[in-house]
Amino acid sequence: MKLYEYAAKGIFSKYNIPVPKSSLVTNARDAGEAARSLGKVAIKAQVTAGGRGKAGGIAIAGNEEEAGREAQRILGMSIKGLPVKKVLVEEYKKPQKEMYLGITIDRSARRPIIMASSEGGVDIEEIARSSPGKITRAHIDPLAGLHDYQARKLAFSLDRGNSDLIADVVKKLYRVFSDHDCILAEINPLALAESGVFALDAKMIVDDNALFRQDVEGEEPDPLAALAKKNGMSYVGLDGDIGCIVNGAGLSMATLDMIKQHGGDPANFMDVRAGANEEQVRTALRIVSSNRNVKSILINIFGGLTRCDEVARAIIGMRAEIKVPFVIRLAGTNEEEGRSLLEKAGITLATSTEEAARRVMELGHSH
Repeated sequence: MKLYEYAAKGIFSKYNIPVPKSSLVTNARDAGEAARSLGKVAIKAQVTAGGRGKAGGIAIAGNEEEAGREAQRILGMSIKGLPVKKVLVEEYKKPQKEMYLGITIDRSARRPIIMASSEGGVDIEEIARSSPGKITRAHIDPLAGLHDYQARKLAFSLDRGNSDLIADVVKKLYRVFSDHDCILAEINPLALAESGVFALDAKMIVDDNALFRQDVEGEEPDPLAALAKKNGMSYVGLDGDIGCIVNGAGLSMATLDMIKQHGGDPANFMDVRAGANEEQVRTALRIVSSNRNVKSILINIFGGLTRCDEVARAIIGMRAEIKVPFVIRLAGTNEEEGRSLLEKAGITLATSTEEAARRVMELGHSH
Protein backbone atom coordinates (compact mmCIF):
# COMPACT_ATOMS: atom_id res chain seq x y z
CA MET A 1 0.00 0.00 0.00
CA LYS A 2 1.28 3.44 -0.97
CA LEU A 3 0.79 6.01 1.77
CA TYR A 4 -0.25 9.57 1.12
CA GLU A 5 2.44 12.15 1.78
CA TYR A 6 0.62 13.58 4.80
CA ALA A 7 0.27 10.11 6.33
CA ALA A 8 3.94 9.31 5.78
CA LYS A 9 4.96 12.66 7.27
CA GLY A 10 2.74 12.01 10.26
CA ILE A 11 4.71 8.81 10.88
CA PHE A 12 8.02 10.61 10.31
CA SER A 13 7.03 13.22 12.88
CA LYS A 14 6.33 10.52 15.48
CA TYR A 15 9.90 9.30 14.97
CA ASN A 16 11.23 12.87 15.30
CA ILE A 17 12.27 13.16 11.67
CA PRO A 18 11.97 16.93 11.01
CA VAL A 19 9.09 17.85 8.70
CA PRO A 20 7.62 21.30 7.94
CA LYS A 21 4.48 22.39 9.78
CA SER A 22 1.41 21.66 7.71
CA SER A 23 -2.34 21.38 7.55
CA LEU A 24 -4.42 18.91 5.50
CA VAL A 25 -7.44 20.56 3.87
CA THR A 26 -10.21 19.72 1.43
CA ASN A 27 -11.32 23.19 0.31
CA ALA A 28 -9.90 26.57 -0.69
CA ARG A 29 -11.16 28.45 2.37
CA ASP A 30 -9.35 26.16 4.79
CA ALA A 31 -6.23 26.39 2.64
CA GLY A 32 -6.31 30.17 2.98
CA GLU A 33 -6.75 29.97 6.74
CA ALA A 34 -3.83 27.56 6.99
CA ALA A 35 -1.64 29.91 4.98
CA ARG A 36 -2.59 32.80 7.24
CA SER A 37 -1.03 31.01 10.20
CA LEU A 38 1.88 29.39 8.35
CA GLY A 39 2.99 32.27 6.12
CA LYS A 40 4.50 31.36 2.76
CA VAL A 41 3.36 27.85 1.93
CA ALA A 42 3.56 25.02 -0.56
CA ILE A 43 0.19 23.66 -1.75
CA LYS A 44 0.63 19.96 -2.55
CA ALA A 45 -1.86 17.57 -4.14
CA GLN A 46 -2.35 14.43 -2.07
CA VAL A 47 -2.30 11.53 -4.51
CA THR A 48 -0.17 8.40 -4.47
CA ALA A 49 1.03 8.85 -8.07
CA GLY A 50 4.41 10.36 -8.81
CA GLY A 51 5.04 13.38 -11.02
CA ARG A 52 2.79 15.80 -9.11
CA GLY A 53 5.07 18.74 -9.75
CA LYS A 54 5.25 18.21 -13.52
CA ALA A 55 1.46 17.82 -13.62
CA GLY A 56 0.93 21.15 -11.83
CA GLY A 57 -0.05 19.54 -8.54
CA ILE A 58 2.39 21.58 -6.43
CA ALA A 59 2.33 25.37 -6.09
CA ILE A 60 3.94 28.01 -3.89
CA ALA A 61 1.69 30.66 -2.34
CA GLY A 62 2.87 33.81 -0.60
CA ASN A 63 -0.37 34.78 1.11
CA GLU A 64 -3.87 33.68 2.06
CA GLU A 65 -5.49 34.67 -1.25
CA GLU A 66 -2.90 32.89 -3.37
CA ALA A 67 -3.16 29.78 -1.22
CA GLY A 68 -6.93 29.64 -1.64
CA ARG A 69 -6.70 30.18 -5.38
CA GLU A 70 -4.02 27.53 -5.91
CA ALA A 71 -5.80 25.05 -3.64
CA GLN A 72 -9.02 25.53 -5.62
CA ARG A 73 -7.14 24.85 -8.87
CA ILE A 74 -5.34 21.77 -7.59
CA LEU A 75 -8.43 20.27 -5.94
CA GLY A 76 -10.09 20.19 -9.34
CA MET A 77 -7.28 18.22 -10.93
CA SER A 78 -6.82 14.58 -11.85
CA ILE A 79 -3.22 13.34 -11.78
CA LYS A 80 -2.57 10.12 -13.68
CA GLY A 81 -6.23 9.27 -13.38
CA LEU A 82 -6.38 9.96 -9.63
CA PRO A 83 -8.71 12.78 -8.50
CA VAL A 84 -7.23 15.25 -6.04
CA LYS A 85 -9.53 15.33 -3.01
CA LYS A 86 -7.09 16.76 -0.44
CA VAL A 87 -4.15 19.14 -0.44
CA LEU A 88 -1.38 19.59 2.09
CA VAL A 89 -0.75 23.22 2.96
CA GLU A 90 2.82 23.17 4.18
CA GLU A 91 5.16 25.77 5.63
CA TYR A 92 7.60 26.72 2.87
CA LYS A 93 11.20 25.85 3.63
CA LYS A 94 13.66 27.31 1.15
CA PRO A 95 16.22 24.57 0.51
CA GLN A 96 19.88 25.52 0.46
CA LYS A 97 20.68 21.99 -0.67
CA GLU A 98 18.49 19.08 -1.81
CA MET A 99 19.52 15.48 -1.13
CA TYR A 100 18.03 12.04 -1.63
CA LEU A 101 17.64 9.35 1.04
CA GLY A 102 15.72 6.12 0.56
CA ILE A 103 15.46 2.55 1.82
CA THR A 104 14.08 -0.36 -0.16
CA ILE A 105 14.50 -4.13 -0.48
CA ASP A 106 17.37 -5.50 -2.56
CA ARG A 107 15.81 -8.83 -3.50
CA SER A 108 19.00 -10.23 -4.99
CA ALA A 109 20.84 -9.57 -1.72
CA ARG A 110 17.78 -10.53 0.37
CA ARG A 111 18.13 -7.53 2.65
CA PRO A 112 17.29 -3.83 2.86
CA ILE A 113 19.48 -1.32 1.08
CA ILE A 114 19.87 2.39 1.87
CA MET A 115 20.67 4.75 -0.96
CA ALA A 116 21.81 8.33 -0.52
CA SER A 117 22.66 10.99 -3.08
CA SER A 118 23.66 14.63 -2.98
CA GLU A 119 21.48 15.08 -6.09
CA GLY A 120 18.01 15.22 -4.54
CA GLY A 121 14.71 16.42 -5.92
CA VAL A 122 14.65 14.02 -8.90
CA ASP A 123 13.82 10.33 -9.24
CA ILE A 124 16.54 7.96 -8.06
CA GLU A 125 16.36 6.28 -11.49
CA GLU A 126 17.34 9.57 -13.12
CA ILE A 127 20.21 10.01 -10.68
CA ALA A 128 21.40 6.49 -11.47
CA ARG A 129 21.38 7.30 -15.20
CA SER A 130 22.94 10.75 -15.08
CA SER A 131 25.22 10.58 -12.02
CA PRO A 132 25.68 6.97 -10.85
CA GLY A 133 28.80 7.90 -8.93
CA LYS A 134 26.77 10.24 -6.72
CA ILE A 135 24.78 7.39 -5.16
CA THR A 136 26.12 5.84 -1.95
CA ARG A 137 24.67 2.46 -1.00
CA ALA A 138 24.71 0.37 2.15
CA HIS A 139 23.12 -3.04 2.72
CA ILE A 140 21.59 -3.69 6.12
CA ASP A 141 21.73 -7.02 7.88
CA PRO A 142 18.08 -7.61 8.89
CA LEU A 143 19.19 -9.27 12.14
CA ALA A 144 21.96 -6.88 13.18
CA GLY A 145 20.18 -3.78 11.93
CA LEU A 146 21.73 -0.51 10.81
CA HIS A 147 25.18 0.18 12.27
CA ASP A 148 26.26 3.66 13.37
CA TYR A 149 29.24 3.61 11.01
CA GLN A 150 26.89 2.98 8.07
CA ALA A 151 24.72 5.95 9.03
CA ARG A 152 27.82 8.16 9.37
CA LYS A 153 29.19 7.04 5.99
CA LEU A 154 25.90 7.85 4.28
CA ALA A 155 25.69 11.22 6.06
CA PHE A 156 29.27 12.13 5.09
CA SER A 157 28.44 11.40 1.44
CA LEU A 158 25.63 13.94 1.59
CA ASP A 159 27.02 16.82 3.64
CA ARG A 160 30.01 16.55 5.98
CA GLY A 161 29.24 19.82 7.72
CA ASN A 162 25.82 18.56 8.82
CA SER A 163 26.63 14.87 9.06
CA ASP A 164 25.44 14.50 12.66
CA LEU A 165 21.97 15.81 11.80
CA ILE A 166 21.75 13.68 8.67
CA ALA A 167 23.05 10.51 10.37
CA ASP A 168 20.28 10.92 12.95
CA VAL A 169 17.69 11.09 10.16
CA VAL A 170 19.20 8.00 8.49
CA LYS A 171 18.84 5.95 11.69
CA LYS A 172 15.29 7.16 12.32
CA LEU A 173 14.25 6.45 8.74
CA TYR A 174 15.45 2.88 9.10
CA ARG A 175 13.36 2.51 12.27
CA VAL A 176 10.32 3.72 10.31
CA PHE A 177 11.12 1.26 7.51
CA SER A 178 11.50 -1.68 9.88
CA ASP A 179 8.66 -0.91 12.29
CA HIS A 180 6.11 -0.39 9.49
CA ASP A 181 6.98 -3.39 7.30
CA CYS A 182 7.94 -1.11 4.42
CA ILE A 183 9.16 -2.08 1.00
CA LEU A 184 10.06 1.59 0.47
CA ALA A 185 10.69 4.56 2.77
CA GLU A 186 11.98 7.61 0.94
CA ILE A 187 12.78 11.28 1.54
CA ASN A 188 13.19 13.20 -1.68
CA PRO A 189 14.27 15.82 -1.15
CA LEU A 190 15.92 15.78 2.23
CA ALA A 191 16.61 19.50 2.36
CA LEU A 192 19.18 21.53 4.18
CA ALA A 193 17.56 24.81 5.24
CA GLU A 194 18.55 27.68 7.53
CA SER A 195 17.01 25.99 10.56
CA GLY A 196 18.29 22.45 9.93
CA VAL A 197 17.42 19.48 7.73
CA PHE A 198 13.85 18.65 6.76
CA ALA A 199 11.98 15.95 4.91
CA LEU A 200 10.27 18.10 2.28
CA ASP A 201 8.62 15.06 0.76
CA ALA A 202 7.85 11.63 2.16
CA LYS A 203 7.03 8.37 0.47
CA MET A 204 6.21 5.06 2.13
CA ILE A 205 5.01 1.78 0.65
CA VAL A 206 3.89 -0.82 3.18
CA ASP A 207 3.97 -4.52 2.31
CA ASP A 208 0.36 -5.55 1.60
CA ASN A 209 0.97 -8.82 3.45
CA ALA A 210 1.65 -6.88 6.66
CA LEU A 211 -1.34 -4.53 6.55
CA PHE A 212 -3.20 -6.59 9.14
CA ARG A 213 -0.76 -5.33 11.77
CA GLN A 214 -0.24 -1.79 10.48
CA ASP A 215 -2.62 1.09 11.16
CA VAL A 216 -1.81 3.28 8.16
CA GLU A 217 -3.75 5.48 5.75
CA GLY A 218 -2.90 4.93 2.11
CA GLU A 219 -4.26 4.78 -1.39
CA GLU A 220 -7.87 3.80 -1.87
CA PRO A 221 -8.02 0.18 -3.01
CA ASP A 222 -8.79 -0.48 -6.67
CA PRO A 223 -12.31 -2.00 -6.60
CA LEU A 224 -11.39 -4.32 -9.48
CA ALA A 225 -8.29 -5.54 -7.65
CA ALA A 226 -10.38 -6.04 -4.49
CA LEU A 227 -12.98 -8.07 -6.41
CA ALA A 228 -10.26 -10.19 -8.01
CA LYS A 229 -8.63 -10.84 -4.64
CA LYS A 230 -11.99 -11.83 -3.15
CA ASN A 231 -12.28 -14.46 -5.88
CA GLY A 232 -8.76 -15.81 -5.43
CA MET A 233 -7.18 -13.95 -8.35
CA SER A 234 -4.65 -11.16 -8.83
CA TYR A 235 -5.41 -7.97 -10.77
CA VAL A 236 -3.31 -4.85 -11.31
CA GLY A 237 -4.64 -2.05 -13.47
CA LEU A 238 -2.31 -0.57 -16.11
CA ASP A 239 -2.58 2.28 -18.60
CA GLY A 240 -3.12 0.39 -21.88
CA ASP A 241 -6.13 -0.84 -23.83
CA ILE A 242 -5.52 -4.59 -24.27
CA GLY A 243 -7.16 -6.62 -21.49
CA CYS A 244 -5.29 -9.74 -20.35
CA ILE A 245 -6.55 -12.89 -18.64
CA VAL A 246 -3.82 -15.45 -17.95
CA ASN A 247 -3.19 -18.24 -15.46
CA GLY A 248 0.11 -18.09 -13.61
CA ALA A 249 2.19 -15.04 -12.72
CA GLY A 250 5.09 -16.05 -14.97
CA LEU A 251 2.91 -16.60 -18.03
CA SER A 252 1.06 -13.36 -17.23
CA MET A 253 4.31 -11.39 -17.27
CA ALA A 254 5.45 -13.14 -20.45
CA THR A 255 2.12 -12.30 -22.10
CA LEU A 256 2.42 -8.63 -21.14
CA ASP A 257 5.99 -8.59 -22.49
CA MET A 258 4.84 -10.16 -25.75
CA ILE A 259 2.11 -7.55 -26.17
CA LYS A 260 4.65 -4.77 -25.58
CA GLN A 261 7.07 -6.41 -28.02
CA HIS A 262 4.40 -6.21 -30.73
CA GLY A 263 3.75 -2.53 -30.01
CA GLY A 264 0.71 -2.81 -27.75
CA ASP A 265 -0.11 -1.60 -24.25
CA PRO A 266 -1.66 -3.98 -21.69
CA ALA A 267 -4.62 -2.62 -19.74
CA ASN A 268 -3.99 -4.91 -16.80
CA PHE A 269 -2.13 -7.77 -15.20
CA MET A 270 -4.63 -10.55 -14.43
CA ASP A 271 -3.59 -13.90 -12.99
CA VAL A 272 -6.55 -16.24 -12.50
CA ARG A 273 -4.09 -18.68 -10.90
CA ALA A 274 -3.76 -22.43 -11.18
CA GLY A 275 -6.96 -24.40 -10.88
CA ALA A 276 -9.27 -21.56 -11.90
CA ASN A 277 -12.77 -22.89 -12.49
CA GLU A 278 -15.50 -21.81 -14.88
CA GLU A 279 -17.04 -19.29 -12.50
CA GLN A 280 -13.66 -17.68 -11.74
CA VAL A 281 -12.97 -17.26 -15.46
CA ARG A 282 -16.41 -15.65 -15.88
CA THR A 283 -15.57 -13.26 -13.03
CA ALA A 284 -12.21 -12.49 -14.60
CA LEU A 285 -13.89 -11.61 -17.88
CA ARG A 286 -16.33 -9.29 -16.09
CA ILE A 287 -13.49 -7.58 -14.22
CA VAL A 288 -11.28 -7.03 -17.26
CA SER A 289 -14.08 -5.96 -19.62
CA SER A 290 -15.45 -3.45 -17.09
CA ASN A 291 -12.41 -1.25 -17.73
CA ARG A 292 -13.69 1.30 -20.27
CA ASN A 293 -10.24 1.66 -21.81
CA VAL A 294 -10.18 -1.99 -22.91
CA LYS A 295 -10.64 -2.37 -26.68
CA SER A 296 -9.72 -6.04 -26.96
CA ILE A 297 -8.95 -8.97 -24.64
CA LEU A 298 -6.26 -11.62 -24.85
CA ILE A 299 -7.00 -14.85 -22.96
CA ASN A 300 -3.90 -17.02 -22.56
CA ILE A 301 -4.40 -20.27 -20.63
CA PHE A 302 -1.89 -23.04 -20.12
CA GLY A 303 -3.92 -25.80 -18.52
CA GLY A 304 -2.31 -27.67 -15.68
CA LEU A 305 -4.71 -27.67 -12.77
CA THR A 306 -6.87 -25.34 -14.85
CA ARG A 307 -9.00 -27.28 -17.35
CA CYS A 308 -9.25 -25.84 -20.85
CA ASP A 309 -12.80 -27.14 -21.32
CA GLU A 310 -14.00 -25.19 -18.27
CA VAL A 311 -12.31 -22.06 -19.60
CA ALA A 312 -14.00 -22.60 -22.98
CA ARG A 313 -17.45 -22.95 -21.40
CA ALA A 314 -16.90 -19.75 -19.41
CA ILE A 315 -15.92 -17.84 -22.56
CA ILE A 316 -18.92 -19.16 -24.52
CA GLY A 317 -21.27 -18.29 -21.68
CA MET A 318 -19.92 -14.74 -21.49
CA ARG A 319 -19.65 -14.05 -25.21
CA ALA A 320 -22.91 -12.10 -25.41
CA GLU A 321 -21.95 -10.02 -22.36
CA ILE A 322 -18.47 -9.04 -23.56
CA LYS A 323 -18.68 -6.08 -25.92
CA VAL A 324 -15.08 -6.12 -27.17
CA PRO A 325 -13.32 -8.66 -29.43
CA PHE A 326 -10.99 -11.22 -27.92
CA VAL A 327 -8.22 -13.63 -28.87
CA ILE A 328 -7.83 -16.98 -27.12
CA ARG A 329 -4.91 -19.33 -26.73
CA LEU A 330 -5.50 -22.63 -24.92
CA ALA A 331 -2.98 -25.37 -24.21
CA GLY A 332 -2.69 -28.21 -21.70
CA THR A 333 -5.28 -30.17 -19.75
CA ASN A 334 -8.40 -30.99 -21.82
CA GLU A 335 -7.07 -28.77 -24.60
CA GLU A 336 -8.80 -30.72 -27.37
CA GLU A 337 -12.17 -30.57 -25.61
CA GLY A 338 -11.79 -26.86 -25.01
CA ARG A 339 -10.76 -26.08 -28.56
CA SER A 340 -13.61 -28.20 -29.92
CA LEU A 341 -16.18 -26.33 -27.82
CA LEU A 342 -14.88 -22.96 -28.99
CA GLU A 343 -14.70 -23.99 -32.63
CA LYS A 344 -18.30 -25.24 -32.53
CA ALA A 345 -19.27 -21.85 -31.13
CA GLY A 346 -17.52 -20.16 -34.05
CA ILE A 347 -14.63 -18.84 -31.95
CA THR A 348 -11.16 -19.18 -33.47
CA LEU A 349 -8.01 -19.66 -31.41
CA ALA A 350 -4.36 -18.76 -31.57
CA THR A 351 -1.81 -21.55 -31.32
CA SER A 352 0.87 -19.65 -29.37
CA THR A 353 1.35 -16.65 -27.10
CA GLU A 354 3.18 -14.81 -29.87
CA GLU A 355 0.39 -15.44 -32.38
CA ALA A 356 -2.20 -14.34 -29.81
CA ALA A 357 -0.30 -11.11 -29.14
CA ARG A 358 0.05 -10.42 -32.85
CA ARG A 359 -3.61 -11.08 -33.55
CA VAL A 360 -4.90 -8.99 -30.66
CA MET A 361 -2.95 -6.08 -32.14
CA GLU A 362 -4.90 -6.49 -35.38
CA LEU A 363 -8.19 -5.89 -33.56
CA GLY A 364 -7.53 -2.19 -33.07
CA HIS A 365 -5.90 -0.25 -30.25
CA SER A 366 -4.40 3.12 -29.40
CA HIS A 367 -1.25 2.59 -31.46
